[in-house]
Amino acid sequence: MSSAAAYGSIYFNRRCFWKDEAKISNARKLYVCDSVTSTPQSLQFAKTKSQIPGKTVRIGVLGASGYTGSEHLPDMIAINDADFSNVDAVFCCLPHGTTQEIIKALPKGLKIVDLSADFRLRDIGEYEKWYGQPHRAPELQREAVYGLTEIYRTDIQDARLVANPGCYPTSIQLPLVPLIKANLIETKNIIIDSKSGVSGAGRGAKEANLYTEIAEGIHSYGITGHRHVPEIEQGLSEAASSEVTVSFTPHLMPMSRGMQSTIYVELAPKVSVEDLYQHLRLFYENEEFVVLGKEKEVPHTRHVRGSNFCVMNVFPDRIPGRAIIISVIDNLVKGASGQALQNLNLMMGIPENTGLTYMPLFP
Repeated sequence: MSSAAAYGSIYFNRRCFWKDEAKISNARKLYVCDSVTSTPQSLQFAKTKSQIPGKTVRIGVLGASGYTGSEHLPDMIAINDADFSNVDAVFCCLPHGTTQEIIKALPKGLKIVDLSADFRLRDIGEYEKWYGQPHRAPELQREAVYGLTEIYRTDIQDARLVANPGCYPTSIQLPLVPLIKANLIETKNIIIDSKSGVSGAGRGAKEANLYTEIAEGIHSYGITGHRHVPEIEQGLSEAASSEVTVSFTPHLMPMSRGMQSTIYVELAPKVSVEDLYQHLRLFYENEEFVVLGKEKEVPHTRHVRGSNFCVMNVFPDRIPGRAIIISVIDNLVKGASGQALQNLNLMMGIPENTGLTYMPLFP
């Protein structure tokens, strides 16, 4: 198997401390904040110690060469050569369709956050319909918890296997789920126009992702058939306790990262746009990573670039009885690896914001 596994010990503490990184012939120290990784070349973990005592969690990253797994790459080996007795938890960043059998073969005691789509859909029949192959680990699907952190926090804390959400579904469900649960919007005629940086399409070499195909224009794709549709509808249907169907069209934009979902909704009877705004304000007022902008303040992808934040706001439509919601995230952070770390922190009993408190990049 050509896929790679990366290993390291992560010493968690919310303050700043030292990082030791062992190599074959030398060692180096770096001063960092929030979380650090010790990554010796062999699978025998270096006995490094942080200056401030913290909780040690030994991490494996499967598929570390892709966008979602490539942050702070340590030394890598083939998955078949990995000794998983040396790790406590795994981030699985392998392509869709390859994850189920690999996770099924992992030791049962491991905590796992899967960043592929292989465990996001609870109905294995829906998985086969949208991904074109039978589900190869239905027994694991029954225990998988959907990892939209702010919505399913309690379930995630007790989970062994978490299915990390897709980027589009994260940007869409965070504003819509609270509003649907509160019966503030109609579940019919929801229209979603989403735009993503090209990294949202993955790192694979595809003609559609070439510079000359993407640059200086907007590239619509997956019209009526994007694989995130059933994931979006699954979450919204659960919130509504009835089937919800949406109109969803994604677009690639000539930028490396960032995502905006513009969502058009119909208000429930006797509900105002201000009611939507105030409900979202109360729902997320104690959440660190979900931010409701000031009234009339328009979220932009540059506000969240390189961060784990989701910034959203609500605006009145010119059509009476309708509202426009704008939600922005960094598709590689809150839409992937950042939310994965947020989930693992919960699973390991570590402060949820560990390793995630850096501010958005500017400019």
